[in-house]
Amino acid sequence: MRRSVAFPGHPLGSGLTPDAAKELGLRAGTPVGTSLIDAHAGGGGVMESVVVPDPEAQSMTRKLYAIAWFLSVGLLLAIWLYLAANCSFQVSGAHFGHSPNLSMVPEYWLTEGGQSATGALLDYIIENHVASPRLANHTASQNISIFELLNKILESMVQDLNSPFLAALTEDIHVLPDFHGNRSPIADPKAKGVVCGLTLDTSEKQLAFLYLAKVQGIAYGTRHIVEHCNAHGHRIDTILACGGLSKNPLFLQEHADIVGCSIVLPRESESVLLGAAILGAVASKKYSSLSDAMKALNAAGQAPLVLVLWLCLGIFFLSGMVIRPAKDLKVKKYHDAKYRIFRELYEQQLSHHSIMA
Repeated sequence: MRRSVAFPGHPLGSGLTPDAAKELGLRAGTPVGTSLIDAHAGGGGVMESVVVPDPEAQSMTRKLYAIAWFLSVGLLLAIWLYLAANCSFQVSGAHFGHSPNLSMVPEYWLTEGGQSATGALLDYIIENHVASPRLANHTASQNISIFELLNKILESMVQDLNSPFLAALTEDIHVLPDFHGNRSPIADPKAKGVVCGLTLDTSEKQLAFLYLAKVQGIAYGTRHIVEHCNAHGHRIDTILACGGLSKNPLFLQEHADIVGCSIVLPRESESVLLGAAILGAVASKKYSSLSDAMKALNAAGQAPLVLVLWLCLGIFFLSGMVIRPAKDLKVKKYHDAKYRIFRELYEQQLSHHSIMA
């Protein structure tokens, strides 16, 4: 194997060959840059998003990049944390970008962690519930997604049950989302998922409660990773999100409230495509470096009030927004209590294993 490794966006050869250019309908010699896998390309499309002109707050070492895919296969909530070059901490794997550049951005550590199932977990609970066919009929007649419908049901239940806030609907339902093991920060492939609080209720409303509890369980998993990082000397205070689940306002707000971080959505909703375009721009010499291209082409929004309107309308294509944690201290206290139970569910699982050994 050759020892020379091209950094992301490095121009390869003489560009497109005549045959490749003909097949693609492009000009021969069109620059071709070294690629990145889809999730890492998405990082290139979002990592330099700017919300406020605060140099320290905008440091990449304080941003958590969360790509929340909602695809038919390979569903994963993968989290990347940029660390200073002299830092040794890692969640589940670290890669350093130098010459040759092996990371996503030169001169930075790329530490990767994540949860093993997120969108797949939501699919699982919805598709295996007895009320799922009825909901499918409703979504078809209303021409909306299953998640839009479930979110609307939850909003109506807040009023019907006189709940102090939406998250409180799951007071008696607790979820450990390790249905496919725990990737980070515990790294236990044998971990199992847990749902505490099931009843014989098979209604659509009960499915909505389970859906919300699953979303919260995923967010508690994200909080666990963030806390683990911050306990080792980091100061993550911002989450940059992209991917399919980032288009779900409930998923985003629960994460903001539970993790306690603002969530920034880039104006370009297809961050992976933007990241690929950035690599092309570097290969064509439009920008001298990947970092310069990211700073020039990444953008974030500053309109949280618009998000509130979109939440009410149930619109799912959010972009250019900043979602901030709820200011109500009751919401924080509630999630702190549920997070404690979330952590205990895994400890209880270990205890059960010990009893059965």
